[in-house]
Amino acid sequence: MPVRKQHGPGMQHDPSLTAPEATRELASLTRGASALGREVVDVAGFLQALDARSRSQLTSLTEVGRASENVAAATARVTGDIRDVAQSAEEAGARVDGSIGTLSQSGQAARELARWVQSVHAENDLVAEMLEAVKTSNGQIASIARQVNILAVNAKIEAARAGDAGRGFAIVAEAINELSRQTGAAVEAISGNVARMSEWIETLNAGAVSTSREAETVLSGAESADAALSEIGAHVTRLRGATARIAQDMAQAGAAVDQLRPTVADLQGSVSEVARGVDEASRRCDRLVDGSEAILQHAVALGGSGEDGPMIALVQDLAGRIAQQFEAAVDQRRISLEALFDTQYTPVPGSDPQQVTTGFTKLTDEVLPPIQEPVLDRDPRIVFCAAVDRNGYLPTHNARFSRPQGTDPVWNAANSRNRRIFGDRVGLKAGRNTRPFLLQVYRRDMGGGAFVMMKDLSAPITVRGRHWGGLRLAYRF
Repeated sequence: MPVRKQHGPGMQHDPSLTAPEATRELASLTRGASALGREVVDVAGFLQALDARSRSQLTSLTEVGRASENVAAATARVTGDIRDVAQSAEEAGARVDGSIGTLSQSGQAARELARWVQSVHAENDLVAEMLEAVKTSNGQIASIARQVNILAVNAKIEAARAGDAGRGFAIVAEAINELSRQTGAAVEAISGNVARMSEWIETLNAGAVSTSREAETVLSGAESADAALSEIGAHVTRLRGATARIAQDMAQAGAAVDQLRPTVADLQGSVSEVARGVDEASRRCDRLVDGSEAILQHAVALGGSGEDGPMIALVQDLAGRIAQQFEAAVDQRRISLEALFDTQYTPVPGSDPQQVTTGFTKLTDEVLPPIQEPVLDRDPRIVFCAAVDRNGYLPTHNARFSRPQGTDPVWNAANSRNRRIFGDRVGLKAGRNTRPFLLQVYRRDMGGGAFVMMKDLSAPITVRGRHWGGLRLAYRF
């Protein structure tokens, strides 16, 4: 046995290795590179998911930051408005207090006036009674005057009968008669005045009765006004207290928002830093994926194809057959070279996820299924076989993935994958690769958050010296 020289821990090199031994080493290297690629791609997938979540959280925190700024500004404005309202309420309360005092004084004056009116009504009754007494007394005086007048007339008659002896008596009788006449005239005058005064008193009393009723209404209204004023005062007091409490609460809310803003800013900065770190780790992981793929490519190129050898030969053969079919279609004028390389993608209306068609979609629907479909029965590990152009556009998929779209986008993403542009890293590299083959490891997105670890083996499709795209052969580990 030849002696192998050590070149480091776990690494051995012997230039005298035989061809079979070298083949086994290359096969081992191929398996190791494939396993490494699988692990790196898996890690890369998790990093991509973490990166997406970090970016989503960063976006949410940015929105929270903006919202907190808006809340702070709004709180400041509302706090200012509340202060103005509180000040206005305080001033209004002072004015209401003054108005209540004035109205209370007015009510007191109205009550005093009403009571005076009621007292006037009572005084009128007394005056009417006194006038009745005067009328009675005046009637008695008139009666006495009439009797005195009769006596005076009789005295004059008797004095005339007495002659000269009764002359002095006649003079006295005449004086008494004159006094009775004057008394009667005075009594009549007094009676007239008393009658007029009685009429006035009756009129005044009638008005006093009406005014007294109104005074009672005023007194009742004054009591109601006092109750209403007291209620208004209580409402104003409660309003002032509530406004003061609102102002205090808004001030506390503003302080809380001010305390929240730097916390949100710090959290936003931390998440942003994490997002940058995850993004950088994701980029480095992508470079590791590229490196592991390069190792695998070189190992296979040196003869270490291992389990992937038959698949490589298969995809290269199928890509060649597709190229022949495309060239035959151009030669037979079934399609122009320009249409075959058309990149004007027309959206299919109502499709979700978006499907598109282009100048060569009809042709691929005719020529690709006879080549792509039988491959699925060649090996149980094979998941799909489909050609893509340089932009990752997959016009014609296998029948199992070309079902008509429904109303569920998640179901469509898993079952209606034809006429879709797959602009991810794997799809674009498969469509743009010009080397004899490209073996990639990736996490296939099946929709609804489901992923499957796959190998993606592709070979370029060239038509009349122009690179059209590539044939993708995806299979499980």
